[in-house]
Amino acid sequence: MTSSPVGPQPSDWVSSEPGVLPDSVQGQLIFRLAPKSWHPFLQLARIDRPIGWWLLLLPCWWSSALASLVQGVLPHGSHLFLFFIGAIAMRGAGSTYNDIVDRDIDAKVGRTRSRPLPSGRVSVRAAKIFLVAQCLVGLVVLLSFNAFTIALGFASLFFVGIYPFMKRITSWPQGVLGCAFAWGGLMGWAAAFGSLAPAPIFLYLGAILWTIGYDTIYALQDVRDDSLAGVRSTARLFGDHVRFGVGLLYTGAILSIAAALIAAGAGFLAAAGLILFALHLAWQVHEIDPGDEQKALRLFRSNRDAGLLLFAGLVFEVLRLAILR
Repeated sequence: MTSSPVGPQPSDWVSSEPGVLPDSVQGQLIFRLAPKSWHPFLQLARIDRPIGWWLLLLPCWWSSALASLVQGVLPHGSHLFLFFIGAIAMRGAGSTYNDIVDRDIDAKVGRTRSRPLPSGRVSVRAAKIFLVAQCLVGLVVLLSFNAFTIALGFASLFFVGIYPFMKRITSWPQGVLGCAFAWGGLMGWAAAFGSLAPAPIFLYLGAILWTIGYDTIYALQDVRDDSLAGVRSTARLFGDHVRFGVGLLYTGAILSIAAALIAAGAGFLAAAGLILFALHLAWQVHEIDPGDEQKALRLFRSNRDAGLLLFAGLVFEVLRLAILR
């Protein structure tokens, strides 16, 4: 009898409870309160996986805090709240769109075959209607900002639109995802100034590299099934060198964000936040195990905490400067 490979097998991803996805965060209040008929739509919007909207939101908050630092004002509370609502809505819309495009591929991958569309719990027509509804929420949020930010927000739709198709034609779909998910690195600054500058551009580049790194870790969960389905990713591309590859990406992210802080004239508390962020990323790289899909998911989710450390450093720097003034 041969030994089984290390880590969970594709069949292990299938939940024994119908309608419960294997990588969901269980026990959320919204699922306990919402009617059962709503659950597939909450799953389409990834409400059961809040890490997605957190990772979309954090570059927005970084950028907004960096702008506050340069302006010498307290954090823009209304902007932070609007970005929060917008991140949830547009993460949901992007995920719904992705699931519509990828429903046939998702049916071939153990971790995703029980999603609402490939499992048949939601029709394609219903998913499209739900997609439009989420986009309208995002549009209302976007229209709350200045004209430059509105135009910039619409420009991000290019990367959102092409992302689901990239895994079919390139081993770097994570790069396109990075361009989309990191867009907030420009938006927070634009909302404050109505323009861009070197600082948010460096921040955007850093957020792109961070996104490619953490999504490579996320993709480790699907390497086996992706190879069978013909889906390409940086996790498959890096192979046994995935720790080195993610390490390079994270190093680039840290250097780019450091350049953003220097360009903005940030002080020691912002630098401390970046150091804590860097130490967290270094810990992730050390912990990567290509054969352990469950650890890959935990490391991926931990990027919320990494991003919050950087944001906290920026906010404390803004508050320090406000006190000095």
